Amino acid sequence: MADAHTLTGTGGATAHAHGDYLDDPKGIKSWLTTVDHKRIGIMYLWSITFFMIVGGLFAMLIRIEHLTPAKTIMDAEMYNRVFTLHGAIMVFLVIIPAIPGSLGNFALPLLLGAKDVAFPRINLMSLYLYWIGALMALGTLFMGGVDTGWTFYTPYSTTTGGGVTLMVFAAFVLGFSSIFTGVNFIATVHKLRAPGMGWFEMPLFCWGMYSTALIQILATPVLGITLLLLAMERLFHIGIFDAQLGGDPVLFQHFFWFYSHPAVYIMILPAMAVMSEVIPVFSKKTIFGYKAIAFSSVAIALVGFFVWAHHMFVAGMSVYAGAIFSFLTFFIAIPSAIKVFNWIATMWQGSIELKTPMLYAISFLLLFTIGGLTGMFLASLSTDVHLHDTYFVVAHFHYVMAGSNLIALLAGLHYWWPKMFGRMYDESLGRIGAVLVFIGFNATFLPQFVMGSRGMPRRYFNYLPQFQALHVASTIGAVILAVGLFLTLANLLASFRRPKGMVDNPWGGKTLEWATSSPPTTHNFEGQPVPLHGPYDYRPVPAPIGSEVHTG
Repeated sequence: MADAHTLTGTGGATAHAHGDYLDDPKGIKSWLTTVDHKRIGIMYLWSITFFMIVGGLFAMLIRIEHLTPAKTIMDAEMYNRVFTLHGAIMVFLVIIPAIPGSLGNFALPLLLGAKDVAFPRINLMSLYLYWIGALMALGTLFMGGVDTGWTFYTPYSTTTGGGVTLMVFAAFVLGFSSIFTGVNFIATVHKLRAPGMGWFEMPLFCWGMYSTALIQILATPVLGITLLLLAMERLFHIGIFDAQLGGDPVLFQHFFWFYSHPAVYIMILPAMAVMSEVIPVFSKKTIFGYKAIAFSSVAIALVGFFVWAHHMFVAGMSVYAGAIFSFLTFFIAIPSAIKVFNWIATMWQGSIELKTPMLYAISFLLLFTIGGLTGMFLASLSTDVHLHDTYFVVAHFHYVMAGSNLIALLAGLHYWWPKMFGRMYDESLGRIGAVLVFIGFNATFLPQFVMGSRGMPRRYFNYLPQFQALHVASTIGAVILAVGLFLTLANLLASFRRPKGMVDNPWGGKTLEWATSSPPTTHNFEGQPVPLHGPYDYRPVPAPIGSEVHTG
């Protein structure tokens, strides 16, 4: 078996002759009309980065407003619009598409040994639908904004003014983008694996993307239909959710959470998929419990459809229904715990290398564990009644969603950055950024657990003076988090000042994406990679006759 440098050196020799995907072909038009999965993934990446900055600015406005118990920089009506836009942008435009749209599009075909995704034109259409939905969401700013919260709960969302209808249609369009991505991933995994690559020869990232795609296809139509019904009720006054017209507002909650809780796993399964690639590479070990992790991804995807009503324990459901959903919520912790234990077992007695991606991976383990354990408080009927709609829920949600998904995105981005662009960022600045993000995130949201347990409601404009010190601490943490994120972004962008093609495989990775050049050629591979003994052991791509092979 050739070493990692020989693997990538072979690909590097072919890249000069054939041109990499970044420059072949050139021009903005070629990017906007491309069907190359790598270019589409990069455009997703920059789009998501932009909306993360926009959503983050709204978050900072919320934290600044809460520096004092009364009005600080905005009135109550503006506050409602700001936190609604923060939630809607971060959920629908950032967290849900973040890893599948960017890292999934870029890396999945490479990891499978494929030339592209199964339906390249549909892949490009999904990107355009994402952009259209994003413009529609931002268009609500010119219609008086939206103040319903990102969940659009009825009956308020059916009676309030502003741009609710446009925002609902924006989420509907974004749902189609998500479905198209899911269809592409499932077809790609089924039909475009390299010859000889069986289901248990796939890298675990592919299992995570496959499980995510199942949820995208099965759950997203429910949200689409629900939002259409909401729009029809607003436009034509049809009594579906409005009690005055014979509707049931609780029915909206059932429909919404039947999608939105599986959507939690649309956000978290890709993060877990990234961890299953990063941790073994920087532990210098093969992943522990490959099949257990693979099957747990599918288990999370399937069981996730049966736990939605734990969001509704105080909505008036029967005690028996509450007990069933409470049990199922506890039960779904098992496959998540299997993953965490296997990642820790992979690190055990490994030669751990604390590079930037691994620092983010360790951060993920800590933050996801805190998020998961605090979820157990909310799964219990007795404690959920006390903690429901408090800042405890806000903190738990951010630990599971932002703390896990965002941290995993940063881990995967630093891991695959040399593959994407053929350039290496400054490692020291990368580590500093990772530490600042970890400190800032915990400083922001740990105080919110304390506030919530003491009764501080979420979504409140004003609050009692006794909570001010904790709010100030949370705002200071948000500033530290923002500094860490902007330092990370600046460090990654600064890498473009370095020559391209100087880095092939800096981590010694043994999955198929490292068996081609960095950045890859337009068609990914010059030859056909052949599996040897498993998902993390492949032959190098044969070099064309007459080309040089450098060994680093």
